[in-house]
Amino acid sequence: MTEKTGTFVVTHAEAESAVVRDAETAQVHTLASNPGLEVHDVLEATVAPEPPLEVAWEVVDVDDRRSIELVDSDLEPTTHETELAAEAELGDLVQEERAGTGELHVFRTPDGEVEQAARDVLDDEETIARAARLEAVRVEVRRSAEDGVLSVRYLPD
Repeated sequence: MTEKTGTFVVTHAEAESAVVRDAETAQVHTLASNPGLEVHDVLEATVAPEPPLEVAWEVVDVDDRRSIELVDSDLEPTTHETELAAEAELGDLVQEERAGTGELHVFRTPDGEVEQAARDVLDDEETIARAARLEAVRVEVRRSAEDGVLSVRYLPD
């Protein structure tokens, strides 16, 4: 195997090891040691298989490191986000780029399912991987039970 450079999300971290997931390919790499990583950290890094067996990996170089903050907001979606959801079919995802960096994801849920949908988004590893790909450092989940609208805001800061 050869070394690999990319964007990696830390999915598991213990004192002596960590697991990172490639944000683009979803390939998982178990690190033989933990160089101070925490769950939800994002690394722009190079990893390489550790000799002689090349079963575990090691971090060779780190170009950038940041942490993704997941926020379960008590705020409701903005008027704009509610309008976007109103134009969508039930369950359809509406994606909109934010000015600058980041993205908005908005969708309507069936009656009574917005809380479960919000929990699903907050618990999904792909939410962190998407944030890493979008260069976001904060993911804010807003919802309106009354309107059945869920918004996920991938924010640069």
